[in-house]
Amino acid sequence: MTSWSKIKDWCDEHNPVSRLDRYIIGKFLGTYFFSIALIISISVIFDFNENINKFLQNNAPMKSIILDYYVNFIPYYSNLFSQLFVFISVIFFTTKLADNSEIIAMMSTGVSFKRLMRPYMISAAIICTLTFVLGAYVIPACNVTRVKFENTYKRKKYLNTFTSNVQLEVDSGVIAYIGRYEDTQKTGWDFQLDKFENKKLVKHLQAMTIQYDTLSEEPYHWILTNYQTRDLKGLKEELNSGYRKDTIIKFEPQDFLITKGQQETLTTPKLKEYIDKQKARGFAQIKEFEVEYHKRIASPFAAFILTLIGLSLSAQKRKNGMGFSLGIGLALSFTYIMFQTTFATFATNANMAPFIAAWIPNIIFAIIAYFVYRKAPK
Repeated sequence: MTSWSKIKDWCDEHNPVSRLDRYIIGKFLGTYFFSIALIISISVIFDFNENINKFLQNNAPMKSIILDYYVNFIPYYSNLFSQLFVFISVIFFTTKLADNSEIIAMMSTGVSFKRLMRPYMISAAIICTLTFVLGAYVIPACNVTRVKFENTYKRKKYLNTFTSNVQLEVDSGVIAYIGRYEDTQKTGWDFQLDKFENKKLVKHLQAMTIQYDTLSEEPYHWILTNYQTRDLKGLKEELNSGYRKDTIIKFEPQDFLITKGQQETLTTPKLKEYIDKQKARGFAQIKEFEVEYHKRIASPFAAFILTLIGLSLSAQKRKNGMGFSLGIGLALSFTYIMFQTTFATFATNANMAPFIAAWIPNIIFAIIAYFVYRKAPK
């Protein structure tokens, strides 16, 4: 028994994750997941109460409401407000540790504030990794069903089923233009296709209508009606026309018809691929996709910044308990979320670079974290 105790003590001493670390990590993650369960449960109740009229008006089946919407609603919003839950968790349980004089006891045994930060940063790393994996791979798959439900039963009248003045590069040196496109009929009007070689126009095609063939087994199959082609060969010009023409043009309706929330349904690798492809084509309406891509990378790192702020604010024992720390923590959490939303709007509707817009909240709060850390009890 004595030998086993010595072995156990030796393992605890040489283990990179000590008993103290495991204790704090357990408190942190336990409080984190409990706060998610509590707040999301309340959010589901409020959301159902707010949207019940829309569900009834649009005849949404109860099975779809539960399985297609709320089952996918919970992970989406849990991940979206992960930073808020991190802040609340750190402040809540750290303030309790301070009130019970546990932090004072730790520091009195020689544990420095930097050493105390280690289990907090380990927990933040776990949350950061979990948030990134969920946001990059798992939640987009869930969002396919959720966004489809929302577009069908929540915002039915706002569905984007048409677009106009579309211009994009469908192949190297080949530019397509559609005056107006209706997705309900899979038909576009005033279609033009120009082919350039060495910056010179060599072929021009125009058609009254262009329709995507959904029954074709091969992709990119379009049907042109009332078309005319012009082949430019030096000073000569060859004209051809006809009523109907089946042809392959390398673009699809989803390449230019963007539905609300579409960027949320793509995994990060597919999102990156989509952005690169649309940039190569010269398609301009991809700001929301770029913001979503950079936000998925930047947001998980906020776990480290907000954990440091929360620990620095709540590590000191105060007479008024957690009220002061919790108040400041909630204010900073909502400010962070507000900054995320504001700068994302600037990037989408203004000329701000999406990369800068995604990282500015982290930079601002990293500066705040530094000053709060300097004021923390050492």
